[in-house]
Amino acid sequence: MKNVLLTMAVTAALALAGSAHAQEWKQTYKTIRYGVLSGENEKDRVARWKGFEAYLEKQLGVDVEIFTAGNYDGVIQALAADQIEFASLGSSAYAAAYTETNGGVEPLLAGVDKDGSSGYFSVVTVRCDSGYKSIDDLKGKVLAFADPDSTSGYAVPYFNLVKQGYDPKTFFSAVPFSGSHETGVMGVFNKQFDAAATYINTEKNGIPQRMETKGMIAAGQICRIWQSPEITNGPLTARKNLPAGLIAAVRTAVKDLPKNDPAVYKEITSGDPTVNGYIEVDHKRYEWIIEMRDWLKKQRRQG
Repeated sequence: MKNVLLTMAVTAALALAGSAHAQEWKQTYKTIRYGVLSGENEKDRVARWKGFEAYLEKQLGVDVEIFTAGNYDGVIQALAADQIEFASLGSSAYAAAYTETNGGVEPLLAGVDKDGSSGYFSVVTVRCDSGYKSIDDLKGKVLAFADPDSTSGYAVPYFNLVKQGYDPKTFFSAVPFSGSHETGVMGVFNKQFDAAATYINTEKNGIPQRMETKGMIAAGQICRIWQSPEITNGPLTARKNLPAGLIAAVRTAVKDLPKNDPAVYKEITSGDPTVNGYIEVDHKRYEWIIEMRDWLKKQRRQG
């Protein structure tokens, strides 16, 4: 009996020691900074992530700050400069961060839908009353991309349009960057651009649908005339130079968010009824995105 009690005591002591060791990161990281990309205007973006910020603080036991920037590169550079610890990135932004940091970041989680899919779609949007029904109708017109580091707002549509025989540099009269998805769609709505690249998750959720819900644009005014193949959902990304205990704690907290706080999960996913939590992902899942970005860079260098 004494041996059993001794074994139990030793096991408990080791468990406590292991737990204490796993929590040592809190002595160094009093505040965790979490980056969010500029898919929507900053006011709405910050408001949408406030509940998530409070949730992480409760789960981690340290302060959490949501970091935003005027464009995607601001978040990527913040990761590269060790100014933030984690970020929710699109696939192309993750690839950019991986390249910028020489492999110094790693993907942890990606969103998954109830049907088991874990991707979304780039779309080209126009005003429904414009008369444009296909990419062919946009010859000599203005197509706005979102941001150079946007997966769905630039990399995927540009890459696929070229593969389909449309050279954006010559087919369209201009291909400006709007700065964000919402700005591009708003530019189409206000007739500043003829078309804009953005994304949708499902028929009921995406940038245009979200803008309608928020009253930014009138319902039924924005239509899609082109859609890409499915894009792998972007990952929750961590710097590799962080303590393993911190990375594990954030991965667990985010993965458990849907069951721990459904209201916050609904808020950051814009109430999309098709989403169904997160799955763990690794770098291999995004290698094709890095290859696509390399291709795009070569095209730019060639003029």
